[in-house]
Amino acid sequence: MRILFIGAGEFGIPTLRKLVDLGHDVCSVVTQPDRPAGRGQAARPTPIRAFALETGLPVDAPPRINDAECVRRIKSLNAELAVVVAYGQKIGRELLDAFPVGIVNLHASLLPRLRGAAPIQWAILRGDEETGVTVFRLVERMDAGPMLSQRRTGIKAAETAEELHDRLAAIGCDAIDAALKRLAADPADPGDPQDEFRATAAPKLSKADGILDLSQTAIELERRVNGLYSWPGARCRFVSQAGRSEEVVLARALADDAPAEPTPSHEIGCITQRGGLLTGRGELAILEIQPANGRVMNWEAFVNGRHVRPGDRFVAVSRESE
Repeated sequence: MRILFIGAGEFGIPTLRKLVDLGHDVCSVVTQPDRPAGRGQAARPTPIRAFALETGLPVDAPPRINDAECVRRIKSLNAELAVVVAYGQKIGRELLDAFPVGIVNLHASLLPRLRGAAPIQWAILRGDEETGVTVFRLVERMDAGPMLSQRRTGIKAAETAEELHDRLAAIGCDAIDAALKRLAADPADPGDPQDEFRATAAPKLSKADGILDLSQTAIELERRVNGLYSWPGARCRFVSQAGRSEEVVLARALADDAPAEPTPSHEIGCITQRGGLLTGRGELAILEIQPANGRVMNWEAFVNGRHVRPGDRFVAVSRESE
């Protein structure tokens, strides 16, 4: 089949690479425009555009995919099928009807669970033990189209959203391959309808969602720390008894099932004799931490470098600073 690929984020690179490697006729790539990024705010291409240019694929980066001129260019490609992965714009009715075989989308959850913009983070935030990817026929309602293939995987202990993102991206290209084989056998295959009664949401996250409430339980904090890394990041402030104060991101953590050890002040957020963080219920073992404007380091390196001792504490960052 002649395929148009539509995507922007890194999540779609394994799928685009596999389409090329398998010899599919990828006639063009549609992505988002270059955006300012980094300290210098220089224009930076999307990961998909960078990969497509390296691969020698033609690329179009319209500000709005549903504009009449962009729709005209897409129709002129005479693609039979469009594959959408992590694009970031809603595709309108005219384009939905523009491809003889249709448009398929790769979504990072086991639909109908976790429809929305942040399914990877929410799978960890909700404490799910299993997640996966779904390829479905694109319809006007978000993530609601009939399904063509799924792949499942367990969520590992202390796995971060960043790590799960990369695993699901790799699994996703196999799910796309299975869906394309199904459509090659029957281009009119309607797919399997989703069970609306099982649908749940995975709404978009904001930077403010990264502000930690240390009065939560250890297991709740474990999910937030791991589920919010690397963005927006589970942020709090480290305050030592010696007067040091700095904002940090907790990058990886595990809830400790053992009863929390006492601390000199017995206050939530304090470092215990075992070196954990005292929470609203239980103790949180910090495995990795990232100082502001610094690199991720393991907890032992942070403790040794800052001479952390029991009674030092973590406190919430101010929402006014957001």
